[in-house]
Amino acid sequence: MQMERNKILTGLFGKISPTSINDYIEHGGYSALKKALKIKPANIIHEVSESGLRGRGGAGFPTGSKWGFTAKEISDQKYVICNADEGEPGTFKDRLLMENNPHLLIEGVIIAAYAIGASEAIIYIRGEYYESIKKILKAIKDANKEGLLGENIEGTDFSLNISIKKGAGSYLCGEELTLIESAEGKRGHPRIKPPFPAQKGIFGKPTLVNNVETLANIPFIIAQGAKEYKKYGVKNAFGTKLFTISGDVIKPGMVEANLGITLRELIYNHAGGVLGSKNPKAVLLGGAAGTFVDASMLDISMDYDSLAATNTTMGSGAIIVMNESRSIYEMLHSILRFFKHESCGKCVPCRVGCKQLLLQMQDLEKSKDKNAVLDELLNEAKYIARNSLCPLGQSPVLPVSTAIRYFKNELISK
Repeated sequence: MQMERNKILTGLFGKISPTSINDYIEHGGYSALKKALKIKPANIIHEVSESGLRGRGGAGFPTGSKWGFTAKEISDQKYVICNADEGEPGTFKDRLLMENNPHLLIEGVIIAAYAIGASEAIIYIRGEYYESIKKILKAIKDANKEGLLGENIEGTDFSLNISIKKGAGSYLCGEELTLIESAEGKRGHPRIKPPFPAQKGIFGKPTLVNNVETLANIPFIIAQGAKEYKKYGVKNAFGTKLFTISGDVIKPGMVEANLGITLRELIYNHAGGVLGSKNPKAVLLGGAAGTFVDASMLDISMDYDSLAATNTTMGSGAIIVMNESRSIYEMLHSILRFFKHESCGKCVPCRVGCKQLLLQMQDLEKSKDKNAVLDELLNEAKYIARNSLCPLGQSPVLPVSTAIRYFKNELISK
């Protein structure tokens, strides 16, 4: 595919009409699919594994391994689900991908389905993403007309149907098993793992669940090869990443950059610097389910291993910048209020615990022993994380622990 250097995902933004399949094809679109259909599925999975691509939805799990787990399952029916239920605060990368180059996602979905032996694919998309839904539906319709979807794609014995399911506003449905429950028409509540989706997913069938950004990387990997893909990024973190920068910056927006770029470069070179002050007071990485850092961490390499080594997360790629005027207490309180509101209530630790975290934050304002309250807050967050069914209950400990790590003095002085 014809892409700008360092622009694996956004290279065609503004160069093609998102609603024109002919534009996409003229710029090399669907060439990766045509190449893939001439390759054994196992070899495609091997190429994806060799590329080092890791899930871009937040967990960072090796994509090739995930595909391999699903491919080896024996079943009369398999599914691919594209997780486009983008609900993490501060994250809007998937929406921009779908609205600016929907065929890139469709091509990635088709290749994934061929690789694992699926004949059905579902794009589970956030219900409020009206423009994304409209463009994805047109892309599916046009791909069918061109013989790139439907029965006997490109004259092969591979057939695939892609449908759309709209989310109903639940943050929790971003988690893969909860998403599957919702896609089956049930209430969006988490399932207990195991079994994992690769073994027993939607309607009890083996299911591959990948994020929009993850699948959008696939056409480049197949067209150009794993070796070329690994020229982007850094060791053990190959490729590019979409970062969405918001908050107190001069130029908020989305940036595609090599993994390994520093936080400082993202804020100052791509977002124009901090609005209202020279340096940020804090940056929240990964949205509400992410981690706080202070200005001492601006030169951290934005890759999975470097961040993990400092107990920091990349998450979805959201970067929320706060200047010196912002209150860490108010920000943390807002995050915990969000988790309390979004808890489905199925498990007691999360249902009761998220409410308790908010009460402890209120205690912090009036207590004389603020150190003790912060200890209780952190211990409660750790308890919820250990005992909750799904990632929602496991998430509050991240902003709580890092807010205390970097801004304890400010919280105590509240």
